[in-house]
Amino acid sequence: MVSLTKNQTVSLSKTAKSSLDVLQVGLGWDPVKKKKGFFGSLLGGGDEIDLDASCVLMTADGTDIDTIWFSQLKSRCGGVIHNGDNLTGEGDGDDEVITVTLSALPSVVEYLAFTVNSFRGQTFDEVENAFCRVVSNGREELVRYQLNEKGSHTGILIASLRRNGGDWEFKAHGKACAGQRVDQMMPEIKAEVLG
Repeated sequence: MVSLTKNQTVSLSKTAKSSLDVLQVGLGWDPVKKKKGFFGSLLGGGDEIDLDASCVLMTADGTDIDTIWFSQLKSRCGGVIHNGDNLTGEGDGDDEVITVTLSALPSVVEYLAFTVNSFRGQTFDEVENAFCRVVSNGREELVRYQLNEKGSHTGILIASLRRNGGDWEFKAHGKACAGQRVDQMMPEIKAEVLG
């Protein structure tokens, strides 16, 4: 398993011990623990953070072909499936998982951009331990990116996959974005991924 920092890229084919086809992109986070009790509840002491993972399929020039998110859990090509919305961020491990079948993606798909955003408007100052990881065929963890930045933004382009000939490359972005839905983040997503 390769651990990346912001703006690093790695070849998934070179990292994998077997051929790549089905990948699970797991995204996780925890709510920042707030003070309990009467005063804690007055100051917004709830510990639930509802972040939404999304995946945007794009061409080489940045045209978005399809977007998979909580209101569309499966791509039109069937190659990308969102495994469901976690409304709290509680628990260990992946909070949301997006499964990608590389062989099912149309050849025009050059990029898959993975985002996390807060539909309710909670900021990343309220989130800790955010990460993105790629698991091959449900077993082998290939790469992990631990996001350390905090801020008043409501969205993050956390990572992307790029088709490079017969290979797929994973890039850790950690790019703060404005917007409470993935469609509101599109200009920033495209600029970062194509940049």
